[in-house]
Amino acid sequence: MSDLQAPRFPGARVHPTAIVEEGVEIGTGSSVWDHVHIRRAARIGRDCIVGGKSYIAYEVVIGDRVKINASVYICAGVTVEEMVMISAGVVFTNDRFPRAFPPDLAGVMTSAPTEQTLMTRVGRGATLGAGAIIGPGLTLGEFCMVGMGAVVTRDVAPHALVVGNPARGIGFVCACGERLGGLAADLPSGGEARCAGCGRVQRIEGGRLRAAGV
Repeated sequence: MSDLQAPRFPGARVHPTAIVEEGVEIGTGSSVWDHVHIRRAARIGRDCIVGGKSYIAYEVVIGDRVKINASVYICAGVTVEEMVMISAGVVFTNDRFPRAFPPDLAGVMTSAPTEQTLMTRVGRGATLGAGAIIGPGLTLGEFCMVGMGAVVTRDVAPHALVVGNPARGIGFVCACGERLGGLAADLPSGGEARCAGCGRVQRIEGGRLRAAGV
């Protein structure tokens, strides 16, 4: 048996230095690399890559064909849909007003999910650039692209390209990743935009792009 094959997860590869807690599911064809820590009841889909030294918290859900680079922190309350790219050093957060102590000021606040834990969803096909920070309780639309080092504090529309701190929209991207260009204010209220890279047609509805035939 290869050192990367794990009897608990038939068809998956798990590095011997990885810590995988009870109740975790890892789909066929997925690879979990060195010094990864996956907490209880997390679910990893099929054909995923979890890069070295990444952390995946309690009950996080990762869809199929997701690529997670090294040193990514995914906290409780996050759902990642299929085909998402999470680049190195991305950090998710889940509490707007975090404290080390509970409201009565006694002891240490639990690290487990509580009523204060906010849910974040990363839509199908999205890309999160290296070093991005994702605020709590957000929805990142399908096929959106978050630039390197961006600090995301509000929802991101499908296909939107956002950069900076705080992140702001500077254009749109096709499902293939090619930039389509134009700010929302520059787009007509209806019509179509064709990607110069792959030829896909994007519908324009109310200043937003909606994928056609993806």
